[in-house]
Amino acid sequence: MPEQLLDSVKSKYAAVAESTLSSDHAGVKAVAEAFGYTAEELTSIPAAANMGLSCGNPTATAHLKSGEVVVDLGSGGGLDVFLASKMVGPTGRAIGIDMTPAMIDRARANAASGGYTNVDFHLSTIDKIPLPDASVDCVISNCVLNLAPDKPAVFREIARVLKPGGRLAVSDIALKHDLPAALANSIAAYVGCIAGAIRICDYRNGLLAAGFEHVEIVDSGRDLNAYAKVENQSGCCSSAMETDHPLPSADNPLSIVESACCSPAPSKAAPLHNELASLLSQYDVNAVAASVKVYAVKPQPGAAKSGCS
Repeated sequence: MPEQLLDSVKSKYAAVAESTLSSDHAGVKAVAEAFGYTAEELTSIPAAANMGLSCGNPTATAHLKSGEVVVDLGSGGGLDVFLASKMVGPTGRAIGIDMTPAMIDRARANAASGGYTNVDFHLSTIDKIPLPDASVDCVISNCVLNLAPDKPAVFREIARVLKPGGRLAVSDIALKHDLPAALANSIAAYVGCIAGAIRICDYRNGLLAAGFEHVEIVDSGRDLNAYAKVENQSGCCSSAMETDHPLPSADNPLSIVESACCSPAPSKAAPLHNELASLLSQYDVNAVAASVKVYAVKPQPGAAKSGCS
């Protein structure tokens, strides 16, 4: 099952990577600004690095310093990597990890076009980060950890690669309440960062169990309906997204979840944002889920931790 979910996520996000969505599209730019990016930040990096997939701005809260090594989990087109690279400077390193080959290709092309010399991009899942133990000062991520089927494994990997005293600064989606069954069992909601999300308290306890301390999870108050701003940017029929599909099972193989799209699609854009817009039109997602800011520190051995119930 986890492999099927990952294959679906790869497929959907590969379509986004192969699209022409960028900050040059008003809707894509509006989504990024709605979740905390400034117009100046967006114009300081390649436009193609932003595809309207954010749920926050982790570089705004990571307190990056010159010379640090920062790793972005689920780096997509490189949006946060490029912003981080400016903060850590030429003596630092900004590293992107993504499991979708098309995203890595897009990010590397953006790095080349932008002349970045202190960035790297690696193809990998985030539960097996291809970096040495205790080699990273800060781990960031933007609306990606919710997509990982095995979140405890991801939390352990983050703890492994961080130096003692290293920190985690993540923007993500977490749940305030249990999801309605239709959303919880929806592949579109999973790929759209909702159905894979976990309760805020479970998120906190998962990080504590992985060895972190000073864990804080703060509801940013951002409106998740902002994703609907990208609808129809892709040139795909939003009506094609009206039929939601359940998560895969033995009786319901994943092969049925691919949605039809208008043909031809001149912009070669993906249906993901239209699927999200369809979900947002049917459910009050803000009532059950939140865009959260997640902070945690890798402690020195023996530090005390506290959980929540």
